[in-house]
Amino acid sequence: MRNGYSRRRTLITAIGLAAALPALSADLPAPLPDDNLNAVLWDQTSVEAQANALGAYALGRIRLDEALADKNWTAAPVEQTSNFQDFPPAIILDVDDTILNTSPYQARNITAGTSFKPDTWTQYVNAQQDKPIPGAVEFTQYAASKGVKVFYVTNRTADEEGPTVEEMKRFGFPMGDNVDTFLSAKEQPDWGSAKGTRRAFIAKNYRILLMFGDNFGDFTDDYKGTVEDRQKVFEANKAHFGHDWIAIANPTYGSFESAPYKGDYKLPPEEQRRMKQDALKPWDGK
Repeated sequence: MRNGYSRRRTLITAIGLAAALPALSADLPAPLPDDNLNAVLWDQTSVEAQANALGAYALGRIRLDEALADKNWTAAPVEQTSNFQDFPPAIILDVDDTILNTSPYQARNITAGTSFKPDTWTQYVNAQQDKPIPGAVEFTQYAASKGVKVFYVTNRTADEEGPTVEEMKRFGFPMGDNVDTFLSAKEQPDWGSAKGTRRAFIAKNYRILLMFGDNFGDFTDDYKGTVEDRQKVFEANKAHFGHDWIAIANPTYGSFESAPYKGDYKLPPEEQRRMKQDALKPWDGK
């Protein structure tokens, strides 16, 4: 009798808990909608994101060896026009989401219902919560072992350089020894968010073999404008991609996202979303 009573009591308890669960779930706040959810989920959890990055950096090794064997090879034809053949070799890499994965910051904005703000971004940088993009450390170490100077051209600001360099050293990224290879935004008066002046600074003394980035602006200063404007610039430069310009996929943020609403960040989020949706080319259902 005791065992039967115990089983009946357990069953009644379980039924009572099950009945209570919907009420408990209903009390929980619904997650706020965020356009970036799937992109950050892909960036932070998918094996496909890891595979993409590993493939890009594996291609980088192949292209690096080819570039070292060709004295006329340069990845910066705008900034490097003549008499560069005997310069020592260098490569240029962006930092955020090219070599360091910043998805914890994007994920925090989704879960907290917030958006990018310079002060919270600086707090994040100081917290050193990044992880290396798969393949990035190994590739930069390979380049350094070949006598190639590894430059990092980033729009992290000069006051964010200290914690970033500390973090990168901990991960094993080569940092240039006696040469300043971390070129941050506003470090010099003409070093704005466009990176051409910093590429030109490097090109004065080095032959730039390869450039890596997750945003069009990591390769050309003509990265702004409408979707159509950007496509025209891409068509004029597409021979570089996969050759001396290597892109790391980043669906979470970048100049692609603001192109449909022409970079007008003053527009209400609802209007930005409408203009992004209008830029889509949907199947007509037929």
